[in-house]
Amino acid sequence: MTLQYFSETDMFYIKLSDSTSSESEEVANGIVFDYDEKNNVVGIEIENARNKIDLSRLELNALPITNVIFAERAAV
Repeated sequence: MTLQYFSETDMFYIKLSDSTSSESEEVANGIVFDYDEKNNVVGIEIENARNKIDLSRLELNALPITNVIFAERAAV
């Protein structure tokens, strides 16, 4: 799973799978689910992210994570 923020468009993306998105559906105002060809959710897009989520904090609880990668820090 990959979390990515695009400051130029204020969009937060949660990539759940390496599968390619073949279809998208806006499930709520500014919330878009991406689906693969088997109708599995492969990503979640949050538009106008700064108004919807706290980008300054990330908390992970009880996840079986073996590897955490910090690729780049972006200004919020």
